[in-house]
Amino acid sequence: MRLRDQFRFVRQNMRKNRTRLFMTILATAMSVAFLIVLASVGFGLHKSIVKETLERRIVTEIEVPGKEDPKKGFRQLTEEDIIYFEKIRDVKAVTRRKNLQDYNFEIGEHQTYARAVVADMSSEMEAGLELSSGRLPNSNNEVLVGYHFLADLRPKGNETEEMYDEKGQIKDEYRYKGDLVGKKISMNVIKFEDGKEVMETLDVTVSGIRKKPTKEWVYDNVVFVSDGVLRQVEEFTKTPRGMINDPNNPDAILPAIQADQYDEVKIYANDMEAVNDITNLLEENNYPSYSVINELKDVNVIFTIVKIGLIFIGTIAIIIASIGIYNTMTMAVTERAPDIGIMKAIGANPKTIKRIFLLESSYIGLIGAAVGTLIAYAISCIVNFGLPIIIKQAFGENPPEGLVFSHIPYTLPIISFIICYLVTILSGLRPAQRATKVDVLQAMRREV
Repeated sequence: MRLRDQFRFVRQNMRKNRTRLFMTILATAMSVAFLIVLASVGFGLHKSIVKETLERRIVTEIEVPGKEDPKKGFRQLTEEDIIYFEKIRDVKAVTRRKNLQDYNFEIGEHQTYARAVVADMSSEMEAGLELSSGRLPNSNNEVLVGYHFLADLRPKGNETEEMYDEKGQIKDEYRYKGDLVGKKISMNVIKFEDGKEVMETLDVTVSGIRKKPTKEWVYDNVVFVSDGVLRQVEEFTKTPRGMINDPNNPDAILPAIQADQYDEVKIYANDMEAVNDITNLLEENNYPSYSVINELKDVNVIFTIVKIGLIFIGTIAIIIASIGIYNTMTMAVTERAPDIGIMKAIGANPKTIKRIFLLESSYIGLIGAAVGTLIAYAISCIVNFGLPIIIKQAFGENPPEGLVFSHIPYTLPIISFIICYLVTILSGLRPAQRATKVDVLQAMRREV
């Protein structure tokens, strides 16, 4: 019997009991849909977390907090380390910053508090720093301010609730009016002498304003000052980085900080593929590092385990549905005993008979998998659209922006088809073997 004839024979037999066939396919479809929808939750949450992680961090950015010295232990990075980093292959830029204190900055009748930071502007530009207005500082008394520095300026004096809106931002009528670029601002540096606060004012000029952050949750009011300003601060306070002595404990010893020591160092690779090579080289040379790629590795491992577990649970549902397929195929062998006897009488090969019943069980499995996949996609769309509405109505809160509850990648239906096909083949294997052992005479007498 040709393969085409075998397919025709299978389709003819499947039409004889459509109700039973329909219920078997429906059970298979529901189990496949359950597997896909269940696993899609893991894929959806994985996608959401990866997306959020990539949006929060630059994928080519590598943070290096210091170096593990085998003899002296952990130490901060210095200019010597920066030179080494810049020589590493595929390194685009190495930014380094020295963090000072939070200072009071004043302009006219407005003021704000912001952290002062000393940074290498050339490396910052190479790493992607952009300006919304003005230019980079080119003298000791020039500073670069963050985008939100202007919006954070508030009137001097006592603060009141009237100054802030519902979002905690300063109302327009209380904000500083005018352009900051080219304007002089006062940087008030304080120290304690004999338990009394002493203040010195450093006048600096705003040369430029950084570009608005791409993410709404990023608040940038940092003030980039020069090494010259840092020296003035240290000369006045007599402490490294302008640290403030505790007035209650003036004899306390402050930590020693080298002049070329950096508090924050970041390496920027040319592309994402180079990040792994750079981080591996850093680890070999006792430089602990952190990058979004390292974070994604841990996230991927965790969610891979979760997705495997969900697929395993969904597979159990398909195995349960396979009992219906086994029952259907067993009854099919019983009902078609005369047909099997005739096929054997005219010389049909037992392998051909076995193949016919395996084809029928495969038909049931594949049709059920196809229907189940369509149902799963429909459920996924309904969940992603309707669940946020339900959460908002039931709990009065909006779910995180961009959260994907259910995501079905193309690989998931493929996996489901393979699992379903293997399970249905195994379910039909025993009835198919039984069909090959049917006695011709008993079959003709409808006795199996």
